Amino acid sequence: MQFETLAIVGVGLLGGSLGLAAKARGLAGRVVGVGRDPAKLATALELGAIDEAHAEIADAIPDADLVVVCTPVDLIPRHVREAAELAAPGCILTDVGSTKARIVAEVGNRLPAHVAFVGSHPMAGSEKKGPGHAVADLFVNRATIVTPTADSDPNAVERLKRFWEGVGSRVVTMSPEEHDRAVANVSHLPHAVAAALAGTVDPAYLPVSAGGFRDTTRIAAAAPAIWEPIFRTNRAEVLAGCARFAARFEEFRKLLEADDGPGLIRWLNEGKKVRDALGS
Repeated sequence: MQFETLAIVGVGLLGGSLGLAAKARGLAGRVVGVGRDPAKLATALELGAIDEAHAEIADAIPDADLVVVCTPVDLIPRHVREAAELAAPGCILTDVGSTKARIVAEVGNRLPAHVAFVGSHPMAGSEKKGPGHAVADLFVNRATIVTPTADSDPNAVERLKRFWEGVGSRVVTMSPEEHDRAVANVSHLPHAVAAALAGTVDPAYLPVSAGGFRDTTRIAAAAPAIWEPIFRTNRAEVLAGCARFAARFEEFRKLLEADDGPGLIRWLNEGKKVRDALGS
């Protein structure tokens, strides 16, 4: 057992799945959930994702030796700071936020010296939300990016890596800034593109749509309230990705306008090569 008590602040899809995984794999002796929605907490308790439920951080943190904050990215810094003030000496705090540079900067050196914060981002999830969709194997064979800085406690970093490996993740280490550049391209921009594509289609055509449209736009079904702060907190990197995507799509438009068959084959092959490298 790696941790006696795991506290999860925000017991939704990710938080609920983390509780299930930690319990199933014997990584925590007790899992405590924190949330403001009694129905979600009740669902998490019923599913066995958590052992205790609390509405306030103050009631859950003092006994925890690992705290994972799973709230929206714009709320994470405040919740980390609040938890840190209540945490016992030696407690490790992390998060699952989809952006990192702003979170790490806002947390900064404002925490008590007796605790350690290291950012995390499991590249796992779904367009669905809530603990009712939580699964214990959500993190299996998925990358989790850990984002230490020069000020991070090396022991806390290693313990956190082992925890994510324990729930089945493949751990990747990046700086917060490198993380934000990477996920802008492979996560944030794809979500914007999916939403843009879905928004251009007349709903009258949906009855004749097939797998291509469904697969390409699946992530556009995710909650806008979650994605709005993600885009805003990684604004510069997402805007840079938008510019690259616009240039790439403009190249396609010009090739099609010119009725350039060989050029279209080349353009399609360039995309295929990258997708093939990803595997199935």
